[in-house]
Amino acid sequence: MSTATSRSTPPTGLSRRHRLAERGIDSQLLLLVPALVFVLGLFIYPFLYGLGLSFQPTNGGGAFADYQRFFTDAFQRDTIWKTLRLAIPAALFNVLASVPIAYRMRGRFRGKRLITTLLVVPITLGTVLTAEGLLNFLGPAGWFNRTLQAIGLIDQPLRLINNYWGVFFSLVITGFPFAFLLILSYLSGIDPTLERAAATMGADWKARFRRITLPLLAPGLATTFCLTFVLAFSVFPSAILVGNPTGETRVISIAAYQAAYEQYDYPFASAIAMIMGAVELIVIAVVLVWRSRFYKGATGGKG
Repeated sequence: MSTATSRSTPPTGLSRRHRLAERGIDSQLLLLVPALVFVLGLFIYPFLYGLGLSFQPTNGGGAFADYQRFFTDAFQRDTIWKTLRLAIPAALFNVLASVPIAYRMRGRFRGKRLITTLLVVPITLGTVLTAEGLLNFLGPAGWFNRTLQAIGLIDQPLRLINNYWGVFFSLVITGFPFAFLLILSYLSGIDPTLERAAATMGADWKARFRRITLPLLAPGLATTFCLTFVLAFSVFPSAILVGNPTGETRVISIAAYQAAYEQYDYPFASAIAMIMGAVELIVIAVVLVWRSRFYKGATGGKG
């Protein structure tokens, strides 16, 4: 009798393992431990430390004194608008410019690999090298202005650097390859038989793109915009090298840098960093709400 009972009742350790496996918990989850430690050490802890520091103003006045100081100072508060004025148009341009190019690059044709490589190369240049190239090309004595003056189109050099446009061009050059690769991957994941079926029903390419491709691509567009926006919003070297860091391109990252390393007011710098992150989250939330209203469902493929 005891022998039968022992055979029908699994060991306690084995039964516990089965219960955990049913909940999706097994030994393979141990592989996540290094990544979890990495995230906690390099992301979560610094964020929590900075958040706590932002509530400890150097000059006292309460936990929210540095936040109040930022929003009551127009010179500091305007950095939010200046950064949004750069980041949103640059992200929109990169996403919208990537769609038609990636749409055409889906098919197979001669030279596709070469064209893709040329479009992606700028992502390897880096911000400093891109800024140096813009200074040499778009500067008052650069090739672009000299060419326009040589053919008689302008009398005076166009001011395309050390202002808003210099930073905008830099964000486009460094952000477009990133957006292009993401859009191309999403478009490649959309089942092409859907468009073929619509074509057999008499739909032209415009109708196919508007009614099939665009709705399926909407989640990818939203994700790509969010990622490119975050990259553009954190602009710092370009705003200094090819912008006007004391005027129209004094972005919020410069304000945080000056507070930390020029004024040595680390709590105020942390408060600015927290505000910077909050603004990014607000914009991302608005985009995700638009995405949920525009399209609900799967992306239609592996993308």
